[in-house]
Formats: sequence, C-alpha cells, structure tokens
Amino acid sequence: MSGSTPRVLLTGFEPFDGESVNPSWQAAEAVAAAPPAGLDVTAVRLPCVFGESLTALRAAVAETRPGLVVCLGQAGGRPGVTVERVAINVDDARIPDNAGAQPIDVPVVPGGPAAYFSTLPVKRCVAAMRKAGVPTALSNTAGTFVCNHVAYGLAHLLATELPDARGGFVHVPWAPDQVPDGSAPSLPVETVAQGVRALLLAAVPAREDLRVTEGATH
Repeated sequence: MSGSTPRVLLTGFEPFDGESVNPSWQAAEAVAAAPPAGLDVTAVRLPCVFGESLTALRAAVAETRPGLVVCLGQAGGRPGVTVERVAINVDDARIPDNAGAQPIDVPVVPGGPAAYFSTLPVKRCVAAMRKAGVPTALSNTAGTFVCNHVAYGLAHLLATELPDARGGFVHVPWAPDQVPDGSAPSLPVETVAQGVRALLLAAVPAREDLRVTEGATH
C-alpha cells in the first residue's frame, strides 16, 4: 500500500426495504470514528440503488485512493458477520431498490466474467474476527441484490483498473433494535465494528490466505 499509513475505504449502505437504519453503515461509521491503530479509515455511505451505488463507490475510491476497500452490507437473518468469498455477474432483485428498480437477470457488467473471487484473505479475516470474539463465518453467496451488485462492481474495478489495491464484501446481521421481539438473530453494532476492526488488521498486511477448512456441504 502506498504512503506511510495504509488507507482503507470502508462502505456501508443506507437503509432499505422500509428499515429506518442499516447496521452496515452504522458499523462503518463506528470503525472510521475509532479506527484500528496504524490505519487511515474513511467511511462512505452508498445508496441502496443499482448503478448509483457503483457510481458512488467509484467516486469514493477516486477520492481516497485506498489500498484496501471493504464494503459492508446488511444480511438480515444471518447470525454473524459473514465474509463473502465470491460475487456473481447478475442482478436479480427480489424486491425493488430504493429508486424502485427491480432488475431481473441483468448482468452487473455486460460482458464481464461470470464471477470474481474476493481479493481479501477471506479465511484469515474470519479467523481474526473469531479470535476477537465475534460470531463469523465464510459465505459463498452475497445474494443477487444491491450487495452483490457492489461486491461484483468493486471486484471488476479492482481487476481492470486498480491492480495494486485489494478488497471484498462483508455482510453483517440485523442490529438488535431491528428485531426487538428477538425473532431473528442480531448483533450489537459495536460488536460488528469490533469484528471489522479485527478484519482490517488481518487483511491490510496479508496477501496469503490461511489453508483451513471453511467449506459448506450445501
């Protein structure tokens, strides 16, 4: 990474689907306000809109010139923070985005590869968060909504224009106030932020991943 202090761009999303908050943005803000020692972290909120989210991401990358980009998104129902291994080249929206768009079977990047693997050391990131006491797992699907749209768009940007930078996507669970009746899993935003800090400290210096089992049978 260029410069004496590694630059990290951390993004989260605005609320969507009728929610009043989005814990991905809350966690990104918290990490930027109290970043890990030795890292220069900038947080940027992305619109939950196909196309516009990638325009905003590209502008943030151009402005901050980071060596590492980590995009966060909400995955309601998941019990822990999940590091995404792969992003696929398709938008297939079960619900409309915040601008009312609902693309079906549309490529994120026409003519782009079918998928990209994250350039984060994903298993090392999972291990670091677990060591920090944060529930976490490796995920093999980022869905087909705006989160995957951004995950794929980021990967394509890095692969085609920014070969010296690395990045990937991480999903976070609902915050407790989003499920006050306890009917679904949730994590406090500060717990998520603690995990993200551990992830960044693991990801910034490491290009080699751990060779450990994190696979799934289904």
